[in-house]
Amino acid sequence: MEWSLERMREWVAGGMQSVRECESSALGTALCLALLFIWYCYRVGCEHTAPSLRGGFSPEPRGGAVPGGVLASDLSARGGLSKLRKVGGVGGSGVGEEELNGFAYCQSPECFRCAKPGEGLNQRLYHSLQEYAKRYTWAGMGRVHKGVREQGRYLLCNRPSIQKPEVFFLPDLPSAPFFSREAQKHDVELLERSFPALLAEFESVYRLPTSRTGSSLPLGWKANSTPRGQWWTFYLVNQGTPMVLNARRCPRAWRVLGQLRTFIANNVFGNACFSVISPGATITEHYGPTNVRLRCHLGLKVPSGCELVVGGEPQCWSEGSCLLFDDSFLHTAFHDGSPEDGPRVVFMVDLWHPNVAAAERQALDYIFTPGR
Repeated sequence: MEWSLERMREWVAGGMQSVRECESSALGTALCLALLFIWYCYRVGCEHTAPSLRGGFSPEPRGGAVPGGVLASDLSARGGLSKLRKVGGVGGSGVGEEELNGFAYCQSPECFRCAKPGEGLNQRLYHSLQEYAKRYTWAGMGRVHKGVREQGRYLLCNRPSIQKPEVFFLPDLPSAPFFSREAQKHDVELLERSFPALLAEFESVYRLPTSRTGSSLPLGWKANSTPRGQWWTFYLVNQGTPMVLNARRCPRAWRVLGQLRTFIANNVFGNACFSVISPGATITEHYGPTNVRLRCHLGLKVPSGCELVVGGEPQCWSEGSCLLFDDSFLHTAFHDGSPEDGPRVVFMVDLWHPNVAAAERQALDYIFTPGR
């Protein structure tokens, strides 16, 4: 074989051309794969993310964290919705909740908290669980299946009980009236660090002009029935449904909710609100709807004479600190202070019980999707 400079140049040029062709082919293949991946993400987003913005099911990332799409983008996604949730107003008139902007006593038969448990509820729960299992998996569903199957035994018995959730009981969960802050350490510490911002935001919405309907309450607030005194709530999330207008007035509180790892954002057991009781008020003893959550109260304004009693155990709030309790236990709260003391104010959020596994949380989000 004869070696020459010209032949070497030809070989080098041919090799470089081959490399260019391979690079072009690889680049084209990578581009096609990227386009396919983007299309796949779009289809998955259409199936899951969009329904969750309207209260539908969306599997949780980060083992229980609030999906960014649910909280971060929900305001803009819901801004164009004109349909209002209907509640019974004062005197029983069917007034849109956003139109009422004041006294909003819940008398709706569609409210899951007001619905009485029975065979119809049991059948719907079991049907939803079967639907979930067919679509996803039965793995890890032992306790959920047992709870759905035995709801009648848990809920329909009339014997007095210190713990009696009104809608769903998940068996074999460790239970106690109060839980240590270590149970949800990350979220408790985040809420306590946010105390100044949440207090300032409460002050801003509590001093808003009163509504045009003649209500004495500021815009967005709801009055709850009490045997004596007054109890008001300003919901950011109510039974898993974001309250868009209220959330727009509280951007920092909304941001805090998005940073919580265990906030119940995708089912009817999740709530977040400012809760106010006036001096002299008593909240009637009652049970919460389920034992799968822990209710967290961050004290914002706590005068003397205020107390929370859960399962017969009394505790006092403290400004800037969180109380974690299982509201499926019989509980009540009261404010025995004087009018000069002012109201008791807490920021309330519902967090997952730490012993509810990620697979169970995903299934419960599906079964108890708002509006299901």
